[in-house]
Amino acid sequence: MISEQQILDALDHSNDGYYSDFIPLNHPYSYLIDTRLNLFRSENEWAIAAEVLGYNPRGGRIELNIFYYGNCLINLESYNNREIHYYDAAPIDEDSFNAATADDLLNPEASSLLVHNTHLKLSHNKVDYERAGIDLVEYEPGRIDMQEVGRLLITRNQDVFRATDAELYKSIPKHLKKLVVVDEWYHKDFTARPTNVLSTEQIAAAFELNQKHGSLNGMDLAALTDAIRAQEERMGQLEREQWETTRPSSYETWQQLAKVLATGDTSHYHPTLAPNTHWSNWPESGFL
Repeated sequence: MISEQQILDALDHSNDGYYSDFIPLNHPYSYLIDTRLNLFRSENEWAIAAEVLGYNPRGGRIELNIFYYGNCLINLESYNNREIHYYDAAPIDEDSFNAATADDLLNPEASSLLVHNTHLKLSHNKVDYERAGIDLVEYEPGRIDMQEVGRLLITRNQDVFRATDAELYKSIPKHLKKLVVVDEWYHKDFTARPTNVLSTEQIAAAFELNQKHGSLNGMDLAALTDAIRAQEERMGQLEREQWETTRPSSYETWQQLAKVLATGDTSHYHPTLAPNTHWSNWPESGFL
């Protein structure tokens, strides 16, 4: 039996790992373009594969990251000898993308982009972007940023960018059935993590180091300890407030989807909250 509460508990603690995040639509390194949820289950197992398509200017490409959550995940990627729960499905041909870009902008000579072996026509017409609700930033007059290119392409070729079943099942056992697909939903930015509390020894070491550099301005160890503990309390309060208001189990989207996964009955998902996963609702994505 799959427990609805166990699913919600797992999602609530999805930020606890070293390289773990709960579906980061506001990721500071990636301009959001599109999203999708895929839910899988068997009698005793459940999994969620969340697709997040975005433009990463530091990586210089449009990435389709698949974030995995569940009680049966396999073949997870690793980084710095630590397991991570996502990977880049890389839907766009690298050579094609490089040819279509010039200094992180759309190459004026580019005519198409190869996505999942399909050539997609590129537009250099500002009117096409305006009609799609995309206001061009135009850091350089007349030039188009690559996240803007992706946002226009997704309105015309949404299915082409979606993860294939082979990509989705990379870290999900093949015997799990794909139960439901959700293209838009109500989502909260959830970044709460356990508060980092320094030990007495760590504070003493910090005191000695700062004392050597003369940066304590006469503060003794007791005063430094009091200041650090007060800061930890303030940060802990902020984390507790965010935990209460933004954790997945606190609102209907994940309450209903957990019930779907626990029972296998898709009728339990009947949202009343308006979806907000469109990229226009996440203006802080890619801001760093």
